[in-house]
Amino acid sequence: MLFTNILKMNHPQPSVEWLGIRIDEPVTTFTDLLVSLVCFYAFYKLNRIALKHKVHWNLKYYFLSMGIATLVGGLIGHGFLYLFSFAWKLPGWLTSMFSIALLERASIMFAKPLIKPSVGNFFAWMNLIELATFVIVTFYTLNFFFVEVHSAYGLLVIVTSFNLFVYYKTKNQASKTFLIAVAISSVSALIFMNEIGIGPWFNHYDISHTLMACSAYVFYRGSLKMINDPLAYGQRS
Repeated sequence: MLFTNILKMNHPQPSVEWLGIRIDEPVTTFTDLLVSLVCFYAFYKLNRIALKHKVHWNLKYYFLSMGIATLVGGLIGHGFLYLFSFAWKLPGWLTSMFSIALLERASIMFAKPLIKPSVGNFFAWMNLIELATFVIVTFYTLNFFFVEVHSAYGLLVIVTSFNLFVYYKTKNQASKTFLIAVAISSVSALIFMNEIGIGPWFNHYDISHTLMACSAYVFYRGSLKMINDPLAYGQRS
C-alpha cells in the first residue's frame, strides 16, 4: 500500500534554468527528446538503405514523423510551453497520429500476400479515413484523449492484429519483433494512464517516454527484418 502511494505521488516537476533560460518539466522534456533521438537514428539507418518497396517507405517515414512529433512535444509541449498557447501542442499531436497511421499501413501491406486483396484494400482505405477522422476531431477539441484513442486503435487493433496474423501463419520474426514492441508500448500507455511515477523528478511522463524509446528501438529492429522479408515484396515466405 505504501509502495503504491509512493508510485502515485506525481507532484509537478520543478522548472530549471540553464544559461538564463527557463525549462519547464526538464526530465519530461529530456525523455521526449530521447524518443526523438532513437527515431531519428532509425530513420537515418533505414534511409541509407536503397528504397526497396512501400513497406520500407512507410516504416522509414514512420520514424521520421514520430521523431518530429516527440521533438515538438518535448520542446513546445513541455519545456517551453510558457512561450506558446496551449494550441501549439497540436503540431506534435497531429504528427504523432500521422506516424501511427504509417506504421499501420506498413503492417497492412506486409500482411497483404497472406490475405484476400479485398480485405487488404478495405483496411488500406480505412487507414486513411480513420486518420482524417481523428485529425479533425483532435483539431476541433484540442483534447489529447483522441490522440491516445487513435494510438491505441492503431497499435492494439491494426498493428497487433495484422502482425499476429502473419506470425500465426508463418512464424515470421519481423512480425514477432513488432508484437514485442507493441507490448512495450502498451506498458508505457498503462503507466501514463494510471499516472504511475517515482516522485516529481521521474513521473509517469518520464517512465512512459523511456519505455517509448525502448519500443521505438525494438520497432527499428523489426523494421530491418521486415524490409528484407519476401512478404514485403508481395511474395509468400
